[in-house]
Amino acid sequence: MQHQNLILDTDSYKVTHARQYPPGTERVYSYYESRGGAFDEIVWFGLQYVLTEHLLRPVTQDDIEEADSLFSSHFGDRTLFNRVGWELLVQRHGGRLPVRIRALPEGTVVTPGQVLMTVENTDAEFFWLTNYLETLLCQVWYPATVASNSRAIGKIILDSLKETGSPEQLPYKLHDFGFRGSTTAASAGIGGCAHLVNFEGTDTVRALVVARDYYGEPVAGHSIPASEHSTITAWGRAGELDAYRNMLRQYPTGLVACVSDSYDIYAACELWGTTLKDEVLARSGTLVIRPDSGNPPQVVERVLHTLGKHFGFTVNPQGYAELPPQVRVIQGDGVDRDTIREILRVMRMNRWSANNIAFGCGGGLLQKLNRDTCKFAFKASAVQVAGQWRDVRKHPVTDPGKASKAGRFDGLPTVYENGELIVREKLSDIRARASLLQT
Repeated sequence: MQHQNLILDTDSYKVTHARQYPPGTERVYSYYESRGGAFDEIVWFGLQYVLTEHLLRPVTQDDIEEADSLFSSHFGDRTLFNRVGWELLVQRHGGRLPVRIRALPEGTVVTPGQVLMTVENTDAEFFWLTNYLETLLCQVWYPATVASNSRAIGKIILDSLKETGSPEQLPYKLHDFGFRGSTTAASAGIGGCAHLVNFEGTDTVRALVVARDYYGEPVAGHSIPASEHSTITAWGRAGELDAYRNMLRQYPTGLVACVSDSYDIYAACELWGTTLKDEVLARSGTLVIRPDSGNPPQVVERVLHTLGKHFGFTVNPQGYAELPPQVRVIQGDGVDRDTIREILRVMRMNRWSANNIAFGCGGGLLQKLNRDTCKFAFKASAVQVAGQWRDVRKHPVTDPGKASKAGRFDGLPTVYENGELIVREKLSDIRARASLLQT
């Protein structure tokens, strides 16, 4: 595995910025915010991971040599790399970063436009370091956006549960199916961990590792035995019934999920509700039937209708139908915030309780996002020159939405200072702050 060299973890142009500040610059103070975008609420999460992963290892002389060699070739000019500055950092601070980072506690839920994090250098010789770190620190956009996306979906599900069922079921109503669609195992880990701020169901094992190693949570999420198409189609179409019966007999208790659309989801529901009905109802646990193709709202409604016809249903106090507890449905194909909203709308219209369904979300949870989803931005808002602080900001006439803030925002707690992580949050505390069930 290639070792990390923090000097190289930046944008090329930042290597040249030390010369560009006014003479006498001593401090650069910057902040991070979401300027708006897709969600009404932002869940602040992931900074502890970024700091632990990238900013705790001291810079070494070997790092400087590597950077000098690379940048000399990259720019075609050996003088552009600030070798003197980095060597002074190693000599004076042992390679530890003379930087102070303040931030909201993770799991805090805010409206867009709030300051989430501030960064400033603590040694006047290293004024250029504050915004050199922007590239790495901006990476927190991803877990914060996933957590915000997960929360937004959770609010839709919770509203439906409040109207038609049992709100306390929320933690297991949105299951993370996103590992295979992620760009890297690392992104799946921190993105999946961000989802676990709001929910407790996941199939992204790397998310459990991140939650354990970076946020002190021994086991942050849970899953169940489940089939995939290969384990069903391996029996052949003529053996479909045997494949389903095998699932029931291999897992006679507890939850078990079975994908049932390898051939004909509606015919499969007939099998579950007729030939296999007695075995399903005799289990000490719940069979979760998974459709995996077609138009999600239409398919879910017809699946529920077919299962209700064979297994029966009760009407809960809110006036909505619920299948017997031995049978439920999970929709895991084509799932995102919009399709979940529409599926639940169609279910309400047909008087089905949201208790009957859970959702498995992959790309719509971890991948259909970018930094502009929540318009995250890192901007300088104050500089100290020759002992005097001055406010700075951008305000482009061509786009007022990109206007930045001016001044200092010192009310946030310090989480990192001079190479040390000052605050180590536990996922359990982060979850408590962000909990939808407290709203």
